[in-house]
Amino acid sequence: MGVSEILVSVDREIALLKQVRALLSGTAAAATTRKAGRPRKAAAAVVPTAEVPAKKATRRKKKRVLTPEGRKRIAEAVKRRWEAQRKAVASKQAK
Repeated sequence: MGVSEILVSVDREIALLKQVRALLSGTAAAATTRKAGRPRKAAAAVVPTAEVPAKKATRRKKKRVLTPEGRKRIAEAVKRRWEAQRKAVASKQAK
């Protein structure tokens, strides 16, 4: 077991103990404090079970599909853009 795995394990234990202490003292809201930004892998693995909401039966949005005509229009627009960029570079180099 590497050092990073041990640290992750210790962090999990600390989070669990903090959660248990908060439940016993009656301050469940103060059990976890979250920092701004995306959580790290170790922090993401420690999700208190009391805060996990029940999954609702929600409908998934239909995946949008591009028609062949739309795909062709996009390809042509990209080609025109590339051509304009090439001309701009060529005119800069000619100066």
